Amino acid sequence: MGLLGGMHYWFPKVTGKMYSERASRVAFVFIIIGFNLTFFPQFIAGSEGMPRRYWSYLPEFTFWNQLSTLGSWFLAIGFFHTAYYLIRDARKGVKSTSNPWEALTLEWQSNSPPPHDNFAETPIVETWPYDYKPSAGLKD
Repeated sequence: MGLLGGMHYWFPKVTGKMYSERASRVAFVFIIIGFNLTFFPQFIAGSEGMPRRYWSYLPEFTFWNQLSTLGSWFLAIGFFHTAYYLIRDARKGVKSTSNPWEALTLEWQSNSPPPHDNFAETPIVETWPYDYKPSAGLKD
């Protein structure tokens, strides 16, 4: 999950394009459901006495193993869907702004994708990187 989060966070900086948020949400749902459907049945089967690392299992664990297999298919669909839309959007995606997340850290203050040296001259830091201001509609 950390790898996927990092890939999505840095995608606009690396490619200069934005990924489809709708497609990423669909993939997220498949991955979350698939992950839980894959590993919770294994946990339950193990707590009921199924030994680990056996090529065959007792018939009473068939349901949990089939449920886990179904979950792995959901997980695979989510990962393949993620790979598909990231490759597609890297080629044909909407052009990203230099700072789509409105981040205050220095890496987001250069162009996307960044030029070879990032900055023509050394930047002067004037604000704390987490100095966010509340939106106009929100009250403190």
